[in-house]
Amino acid sequence: QEPDRPPPFLPSSLLLHSTTPALLLLFSPLILSMINLSTMVSLLLGVTLSLCLLSPVSATQPAQVEVRKGLPTVLWHGMGDTCCFSFSMGRIGEIIKNQTGNYVYSIRVGNNIEEDEINGFLMNMNEQVTYVCNLLKKDPKLKDGYNAVGFSQGSQLLRALQQRCDGPKMQNLISVGGQHQGVFGLPNCSAQNHYLCELMREWLEIGAYEYYIQQNLVQAEYWHDPLLEDDYLKYNIFLPDVNNALPKKNPKYKENMLALSNFVMVKFLNDTIVQPRESEWFEFYKPGQDKEILPLKESKLYTEDWIGLKALDESGRLHFLSTMGNHLQMSNEFFVTNIVLPYLQ
Repeated sequence: QEPDRPPPFLPSSLLLHSTTPALLLLFSPLILSMINLSTMVSLLLGVTLSLCLLSPVSATQPAQVEVRKGLPTVLWHGMGDTCCFSFSMGRIGEIIKNQTGNYVYSIRVGNNIEEDEINGFLMNMNEQVTYVCNLLKKDPKLKDGYNAVGFSQGSQLLRALQQRCDGPKMQNLISVGGQHQGVFGLPNCSAQNHYLCELMREWLEIGAYEYYIQQNLVQAEYWHDPLLEDDYLKYNIFLPDVNNALPKKNPKYKENMLALSNFVMVKFLNDTIVQPRESEWFEFYKPGQDKEILPLKESKLYTEDWIGLKALDESGRLHFLSTMGNHLQMSNEFFVTNIVLPYLQ
């Protein structure tokens, strides 16, 4: 995190309005706890950004090729990133443009990149989906449809967008390291202060389903505790709904997923950030323990086809890709050959 960037430790409604007296925060233990938690979440920013910096995908771009222009591509970044960093989403956008000649729209949630970065931690995911739905409706270049690529938590946000938004039609959805069944464990922050990493784990494990934290901390909204499955279903305000895991199913979610031409999920085989990494392929721990993974095709989400994954699979439109490397680390060749050329032309 650059020193001149506002530290993402306050709820966005407070941080982005300078007239709010910061002293008020001292009178609420819950808010004070939230400050500590969010401050520690923000420390993981360096981990995420360093992955982008180290990833081969941000190396020299492939040579530009002449291709027929097709649908635009919409990008949604992950935690700690922004729409427009030249070494991450900016570089990805340039690779796509060079290969396809198509318009690329990189989602910014907020009025500038500072707000975008902060909102990746502290803006309710349901509100983000509504906000972005309205953004896409206003862009005339997207009116005929688009392809979408989500990175890390941007993947489940884009999927929620497809399920809920009545805006321009999404054709192909590509999830790069997305956590579609949530996470139970925190990013490997061994390079950060060990005490702060452990304290953050404690706060999420104790407070992830607390009302205030659910309303304000993005990462809590895809926190999936297999040891407290009932609490997850009852108190998590985002993921159980978009996965149609609640008793009352939303038929629109399945209908909209089946409108996709392709749903592609990329898993990083050496991922130490997403726990469990199988969540990147829509798999998760069996309820009641955190060791054994339940294969997707044995889950009720698949067998009862809550959101259409089984139908997509049986029609050849559900694709499972994998690559060596840690979270979001992939080569230009892999990205272009397996994602850009097949799905973004």
